[in-house]
Amino acid sequence: MVLSVLVVGAGPVGLTLAAELARQGGHCRLIDQLSEPLPYCRAIGITPRSLEIFAALGLAQPLIDAGVWLEPMATVMDQRWLPAPPEAGSVAEPPPSLGRCGPVPYGDLGVPQPELERQLSRLVQSGGVDLERNVRLDALQPLPPAAAGGPSPGVTVTLLHGDGRREQQTVQVVVGCDGAHSSVRHALAIPFEGEAMEAAFMLGDVAIDWDLPRGVPLRALRLPSEPGPPEFFVAIPLPEPGRYRVSMLAPADLDAAGPTRGDGVAHGLAAGGDGPDLEVLQQVADALLVPPVPRLRDLRWSSTYRISMRLAADYQRGGVFLAGDAAHIHPPTGGQGMNTGIQDAHNLAWKLALVQRGLAPLSLLDSYAAERRPVGAAVIRRTLEASLNFGREQAPPDPLVNTQLLETYRGSAWVRDGEPVPAPEDLRAGDRAPDAEGLRRRHVAMPLRLSELLRAPRHALLISLPAGADPAPARALAARLRQQLPAALLQSHLIALGPPPPECHELAVIADAAGQFAASYGSEPQALLVRPDGHIAWRQLGLLEHPDVPEALREVLGLTFSP
Repeated sequence: MVLSVLVVGAGPVGLTLAAELARQGGHCRLIDQLSEPLPYCRAIGITPRSLEIFAALGLAQPLIDAGVWLEPMATVMDQRWLPAPPEAGSVAEPPPSLGRCGPVPYGDLGVPQPELERQLSRLVQSGGVDLERNVRLDALQPLPPAAAGGPSPGVTVTLLHGDGRREQQTVQVVVGCDGAHSSVRHALAIPFEGEAMEAAFMLGDVAIDWDLPRGVPLRALRLPSEPGPPEFFVAIPLPEPGRYRVSMLAPADLDAAGPTRGDGVAHGLAAGGDGPDLEVLQQVADALLVPPVPRLRDLRWSSTYRISMRLAADYQRGGVFLAGDAAHIHPPTGGQGMNTGIQDAHNLAWKLALVQRGLAPLSLLDSYAAERRPVGAAVIRRTLEASLNFGREQAPPDPLVNTQLLETYRGSAWVRDGEPVPAPEDLRAGDRAPDAEGLRRRHVAMPLRLSELLRAPRHALLISLPAGADPAPARALAARLRQQLPAALLQSHLIALGPPPPECHELAVIADAAGQFAASYGSEPQALLVRPDGHIAWRQLGLLEHPDVPEALREVLGLTFSP
């Protein structure tokens, strides 16, 4: 059976899914109900983890060139700088973090959503995916399984084209990347429980005449005397010099019911009506910024918006999957929304590709909901808490939390730790594989990064050995795995923690010349299997003493690959 995949929604999540699926050797049909992408800058921030994903797609440098690095946020409280206004040239680089996270590969990057979508669309279309616009999902009906408990034979979808033509098609997989008001989620009546914030908000794209250093966001606050949301003015820098996306509470006369669109979900930009004008935005700036208050000018667009906190009861129903805002919505604090959806897509894409290529069982797709729904729930809890404490923080936030480098799939049935199991604070199966720089390989002049070795669309076996250790068991394990998995599915590397042993056929020999692999992973010998999404599927501490495939690794391979 050829696994046909329909992706509904060509925002950042659907585009990332289509691009990564193609890179992994799969394919899909991609539709979007809009005839043109929206021009509004709804999302801006790209986290370090998302930039890692885009680096594998070849997009990191183009996005960096098009964006602006986001520096630590400046704060104004009661029209006074807290503690002092930022000065040009005074912004320090964030310190690298070692340990379970490894070095932080990038800073936070600001790229307006329309530019991100433009670059992803170009990549998707160059990879042979036809992005079909002005095509709307009108109906969706899963077909009954041929036998009780058997796999779903597919999903019948009805598509409505812009010219009025109706099309019916049966596919095996539908992925709803179609936002908070998802037609895919509604078609299956998947509960989307949660609540909306009482307040309404407004935002606009403006120029501001001030001397704030490039890339510095600003928040200006006034806390109420009674419990409730503070008055605030937040300005997030855009790449164009002097331009910002500003957001704040909406006044009562603009506090509409919000964009529920008949589905009861009050979330996102207002679907219609006039947004606030420049005078309304300036009034908030005048009340909260440090005098003399700069002028806001050249308003390009504005809107009111609502915020809800909701989580889909199911991320998967048979052959239908939800990703991005279709599965989870929450406050924008920390820039987690779009990025969490991008990582939903990254988790699902390699699994779909393996199933499409006939190399993995359909049951591998069940791991998507098991791994990603707990992440979505955690993001909702974290962003809600941050929103409720906005301006009332008792301690500086952990700088790593919003990088998304610490997201883990520990406890997933599709990952395993060997014996002895590492301590909870140590690196475990399910964690993102930390990066390490300063690696060297014979006959390669420049040092390498581990992330460069792991970008290939296949699993990676890493075996680290101290100086003087016998490499024979490592070579034997690599040879056994090569008998089970072709080179297109597995790459194998020996990481030498001391002087490297001679080159061998079974493993590429890499020297940890800078000691950073040992700093991130530990100096003890170990073996790891890293998945195509950069997460550790299996970790075994200690020297390999015999050539047999360890039981925990054998279980992981059995769950991941077809016999």
